[in-house]
Amino acid sequence: MATTKPKGGLTKWFKEDWVDLGRKKKDGSYAKCGRKKASKSSKGYPKCVPRAKAARMTAAQKKSAVTRKRAKPQGVRGKPTRVSTIAKKSKRTRKK
Repeated sequence: MATTKPKGGLTKWFKEDWVDLGRKKKDGSYAKCGRKKASKSSKGYPKCVPRAKAARMTAAQKKSAVTRKRAKPQGVRGKPTRVSTIAKKSKRTRKK
């Protein structure tokens, strides 16, 4: 019986090219995800997404994602802080 590796899930996640939305290069591309020293970094906490997802996002969505990530306290109890990449639209209630 031949076994095949799964095409999606964690295998796909590790093979994706992850970029940091908060560090745009002069040529328009993004720096690779990750950083050396967290405490001495002046660039802020990274907001990492797969390159394909970054290409589909608008400039406003990218800015919003980075702003929301950096607004939250990072590393609370040693755990990474997660924020939604694309913000949910809030439902507005109309006054009658």
